[in-house]
Amino acid sequence: MEAIDWANLSDEELLEKRISQLGLKLDGTEVQPLIQQLHDELSQKGLVFHPPCHIGDEWFVPVGIPAIFIPFFLAHDRLRKLERKMMLEVEGETPEWFMRLMRHEAAHAYAYAYQLYKKKKWQRTFGLSSTDETPEFYRPRPYSRSYVVHLDDWYAQSHPDEDFAETFAVWLTPGFDWRERYRGWKALQKLAYLDELMRSLAGKPPVHQPEYRPADHDCLNIKLKTYYARKRKFYEDSYPDFYDNDLKELFAAGPDVAGRLKASAFLRAHRRRLMNSVCQWTNEKKYRVNKLLARLIDRCDQLDLHIKSDDAQQNLQVSAYITTLVMNYLFTGKFKRTK
Repeated sequence: MEAIDWANLSDEELLEKRISQLGLKLDGTEVQPLIQQLHDELSQKGLVFHPPCHIGDEWFVPVGIPAIFIPFFLAHDRLRKLERKMMLEVEGETPEWFMRLMRHEAAHAYAYAYQLYKKKKWQRTFGLSSTDETPEFYRPRPYSRSYVVHLDDWYAQSHPDEDFAETFAVWLTPGFDWRERYRGWKALQKLAYLDELMRSLAGKPPVHQPEYRPADHDCLNIKLKTYYARKRKFYEDSYPDFYDNDLKELFAAGPDVAGRLKASAFLRAHRRRLMNSVCQWTNEKKYRVNKLLARLIDRCDQLDLHIKSDDAQQNLQVSAYITTLVMNYLFTGKFKRTK
């Protein structure tokens, strides 16, 4: 199916289309020069392997396959628009964001292409690799100096393979003085080892390049509506709609209520007190509670919610709700209210 056949469809009509039938290609798109930029960055380091890139359902490198799959929605403006509507953001949308992700994924491709995870020093430095997926939930230590910080959420701390990938991405970033940035950090030892390891690969072809069919890995033979139903369910803890019913119950003052206040303004005014109170009773880190409050404030603005008045009952209800979310997180790893 040609782009001209579906680009002008309504969202409802487009969601009925199978992604595999949209005729998407990376050549000629906005991301093609960025893929070339990655290849140039690798070449500047003396590395000759340029991971092939394909369109997939998300950012990933298949286990054992040294190739990068890039989300399909980055291949066409119409699909970016749909992604933004369905998920409120487009992962990798800006060139800077795209390149951060590409450098990270390139590391996984290199790990497979050169079988790096089998090296004893690699294992001593980063830990044992595995074919298991990165844990969906993990408890990062924001102030740890044992890991580099590249992608959000201290992703290097989630798994040894991700620790390597994040370290590689930092090392590969042009113009970034990683020796100075990580001076005094334990993570500098990882960067120094990675620098030594990559120098040893300069000019050498990969040792592992298995044959594969992109269609066997791209997960695109589904309708867009199915793709987004699955994706929204998977990300329900970070997708703002998840809080909607709770917030509408907490802040239910309609247009007919005189003297009503914006719920977001109420939360902003009481943000520090709420944060301190919740942290006192849950022993959770202030940073994480503050992030949760920021998400709730943003969603209240988007829903244009209001409260009747700034009273003690409202304070108590909001404190109880946030405490419930945080306590549930402490036991399950999710900011998810138990129904």
